[in-house]
Amino acid sequence: MSEVGYAWIQTALGAPDFLGAARARLAPVSRIDRLADGTLGVPHKLAPEPTLLHHALFALKHEGVRLDLLCGALQALPPAALAAHVAASPNSVYGRKLGHLWERLHRQRLPGLTDFRVASAYAPLFDPQTCFVGPARRDARWRIEFNGLGDLGFCPLVRKTPELMARVGQDILGQAQAFAKTVGPALLERALAWAYLSETEGSFAIEGEAPSHDKASRFAALLRQAHERRPLTEELLVQWQNAAVANPLDQSVQFRTEQNRLQRDVPGAAGVTYVPPAPELAVELMQGLMRLANQRPPALDALVHAAVVSFAFVFIHPFMDGNGRLSRFLIHHCLGQSGLLPPQFLLPVSVAMKKHEAQYLQALTSFSKPARALCQVTWAGDEHYTYDWATGADRWFRFMDLTEAATFTLDMAAASLDTHMRQEVSFLGLFDDVKRHIDARHDLRGSDLATLIVTIFQNGGTLSQNRRKRFADRVPPHVLDAVEAAVSRAMQGESLDDD
Repeated sequence: MSEVGYAWIQTALGAPDFLGAARARLAPVSRIDRLADGTLGVPHKLAPEPTLLHHALFALKHEGVRLDLLCGALQALPPAALAAHVAASPNSVYGRKLGHLWERLHRQRLPGLTDFRVASAYAPLFDPQTCFVGPARRDARWRIEFNGLGDLGFCPLVRKTPELMARVGQDILGQAQAFAKTVGPALLERALAWAYLSETEGSFAIEGEAPSHDKASRFAALLRQAHERRPLTEELLVQWQNAAVANPLDQSVQFRTEQNRLQRDVPGAAGVTYVPPAPELAVELMQGLMRLANQRPPALDALVHAAVVSFAFVFIHPFMDGNGRLSRFLIHHCLGQSGLLPPQFLLPVSVAMKKHEAQYLQALTSFSKPARALCQVTWAGDEHYTYDWATGADRWFRFMDLTEAATFTLDMAAASLDTHMRQEVSFLGLFDDVKRHIDARHDLRGSDLATLIVTIFQNGGTLSQNRRKRFADRVPPHVLDAVEAAVSRAMQGESLDDD
């Protein structure tokens, strides 16, 4: 078998493939290096011994910390083998990390190491150079600092890949602040009114729904609460779920107490595409998620934080309905709590997500697709389903890798600012210029002029014949020509002033 490290452990445990391309394998290379396909190439001479212990040590050294697979390996490997390794090399940082995790998982001392002492300096469990970390909590026995984004109850992982760090380096929230300063208050207010409306429509459109006026109003009102400084609680999330879901029969009073599932339009178990964690586990995970949402670690980028909270929420699926809308709202809530955006400023990320649905689906299925294999679903007809979870399934939800989700979210934040907010402000400026120009020369209804400007702009600067016929009974042909010419010239950056 050419797999090494975490890939070897994954296969040995019979676990679903959560690694994707982030795996190591033996290859005809002279040193450990990243290959063109994204995998980590390892020389054959460095292949570890075929045991869980040796592959775990290799993975820690060369691939960093993945608690999902490490915890699985530590549950399965003989503790005597780990104790013997630690006794032989008491100051080895990788052995100490495994010993620290083994004792925290089993809540007891590693057998045979009662008088164990470490003389080395403290070492972080997660390398801050390769992943985002939280505050350090010291284990004096092993001289290890647990610095994950949570604890062993819930600790998502976000790796500092070159792709993600390039997006972090763009300082998208700083760009949003600078953008807001360049736009006059009146124009910014109009642009934000558009953003709130578009974000509402976009969030529903992702779910294939055209909201009624009541639904849209309720969700838009919810969006305006994003900047209110309020810590997440179960009660608050229930309140938001009730605001996001119009049907009173689907409104919750607490986190779910029954199993839910996602299903495409195929009856029975074959149509089930994702099974969120069991209700008891979901409630436990939500406690960890709310702690992380309410206390962003100083070293965690605000947009990455928002992505983690949003995607972890939708994977936990704590309600029977409304989880998707709430997960996208949580992006705005986290950004509002960060204080890094101007008051009431909103990035219409759902608009961008709707325009990039394939990438959104990829970000979701990077976790949900392998997670589907954790639960065997049996259908007995109607709504009678049974759910049989694999042993150790909970650790995949406790330690989900959200790197791809974070990268996607930052991409959508950048697109919502650059492609949507900037374009809307640019259009509003064009609209005002054309309106002033036409109003000074012709007399026509304000509503007709507004419709004509928008229609011509959306049609690339021309007025279709069908539209001409619709306005023929109240707008003279030469006025239609004038509006068309003004919009076309403005779109090309030409001045509308007379020569």
